[in-house]
Amino acid sequence: MADKPLTVAVLSGKGGTGKTLVSVNLAAAAGEAVYLDCDVEEPNGHLFFKPEKPGEETVAVKIPQIDTDLCTGCRKCVEFCAFHALAFADNHPMLFDEVCHSCGGCALLCPAGAIREMDKAVGTVSSGRSGHVDVFTGRLNIGEASGIPVIKRLLGKIPSGGESPVFIDCPPGSACAVMESIRDADFCVLVAEPTVFGAHNLAMVYELVTLFHKPFGAVLNKCQEGENPSEAFCLEHQVPILGRIPFDPELGALNSEGNIAARENQRYRELFGSLLERIGKEAQHEAASDS
Repeated sequence: MADKPLTVAVLSGKGGTGKTLVSVNLAAAAGEAVYLDCDVEEPNGHLFFKPEKPGEETVAVKIPQIDTDLCTGCRKCVEFCAFHALAFADNHPMLFDEVCHSCGGCALLCPAGAIREMDKAVGTVSSGRSGHVDVFTGRLNIGEASGIPVIKRLLGKIPSGGESPVFIDCPPGSACAVMESIRDADFCVLVAEPTVFGAHNLAMVYELVTLFHKPFGAVLNKCQEGENPSEAFCLEHQVPILGRIPFDPELGALNSEGNIAARENQRYRELFGSLLERIGKEAQHEAASDS
């Protein structure tokens, strides 16, 4: 971690657990920070940060374009494609671009030079500044099958040097887009609700970060008196509990109005500040253990 800032990925097994609440408030509590919204199918971190003068860039992928006049019908491209994005019909290959992985193999393999690559826009990345936080938001175009190209562009915004921590607001769940989001993270924060369903979803992301050998800890959200199955899961599996966020109508009101609690409320500024300090210590401890 010496040559790059601390990168913290915040994830949860489903939407609505408080993943964006935690990542947005951690970034705000950090002062100078970078926030990446990798939940590209429905990003909402920008609704809290309201970045000033946002710029936008298009994210495109390469997909094959077939010149049927040059095509000899050899079918080598169809046989090569492991993703079945090409099928042979009417004496030439047909492309199903929604399952194309943009590997470029078919264009390289075509002996007749009948395939060339063209750009296809799949989403956008917007950037802006909110207080002391650089805010980057990815948006996947409607109908696109994979947000990974947009997430890769977002992760490319992480500065190679400097001291400002980076907070990655991951997509919900544990599928490929989440795996891509946590790939370069130094530490993962698992956000969970105090329900049986919450514990089930916590188990999903626990399995993922364990598989990727990522250091991690849990934040228990919406905590009340009484039984907490997610807390029981953490105790059973020796998951460090980094902090607890209470079930609080005041926090709910701030959140529903698009306000960042750490900027509006001293109590939550201290809560998320303490959580950030705990994350830093855990990450340093893990880095020292690995060295």
